[in-house]
Amino acid sequence: MSSPPMIDGAFARWLASRAGQALLDLRTEMGFADAGALKSAGDKVSHDLIRTELAKWRPGDAVLSEEDEGSRLAWAAEVNTGAVSRLNADRVWIVDPLDGTREFSEEGRSDWAVHVALWARNAPSPHGLVAGAVGLPAQHRVLGTDYPPAYPPMTVEAATAGERKIRLAASRSRPPVFLTDLAEDVGAHLVPMGSAGAKIAAVVTGEVDAYIHAGGQYEWDSAAPIAVATATGLHASRIDGSALKYNEADPRLPDLLVCRKDLATRLLAALQKHSG
Repeated sequence: MSSPPMIDGAFARWLASRAGQALLDLRTEMGFADAGALKSAGDKVSHDLIRTELAKWRPGDAVLSEEDEGSRLAWAAEVNTGAVSRLNADRVWIVDPLDGTREFSEEGRSDWAVHVALWARNAPSPHGLVAGAVGLPAQHRVLGTDYPPAYPPMTVEAATAGERKIRLAASRSRPPVFLTDLAEDVGAHLVPMGSAGAKIAAVVTGEVDAYIHAGGQYEWDSAAPIAVATATGLHASRIDGSALKYNEADPRLPDLLVCRKDLATRLLAALQKHSG
């Protein structure tokens, strides 16, 4: 096998592509009869591949992966693990080896993803993300910061002379309880989708106009998608308008808004009204 690209953005794309192909191969090999076994195997296969390649090609960097033992704990509570080293590192890879395990285990679904992002201490942006890739293996595409997608065009509805009809990506299983009222208030309709990566990717590509989440997530759920979204020129923030931040002591990142910039003020105002 040839060496991967040295530039971080291209390396993230390469790594997400390799993990994605491994997951597609696993689906073919195992089938869908035992969803639980397929989920567990998918998490392990992708995590092991990503961890192995990072250890080989980026040995000096720290890693935060969803599948790491104790990854969901705030580092202050992990005094005996040694994992606190990421807080002192200059570069940290934040990865979700398989975002959307439920969708991955369901035959015919393509709304699952592989997330690979790089946080750097000297990054110019508040979120600190300097490279990222979102692999959408079942859609046969990877969105990355090395070649950011063009800013998404307006939807057909938005381009008409009438009032803009916002398409709002929503969780299939646990949308925020206030989202229905907010959608009615701003004249939006909800588009159910699977993984967080797939939903933010849909905003990047213009399939939907916005994604709001307030049901609890972790840094790996959004780091790579946010890196790509902001490289594309989209708005990304917490639902109160404050900056998203990564490689924090507590990896929980409970809410976010990703949308077209022309919708940000309107949606933030609606969020202030409905999410309190």
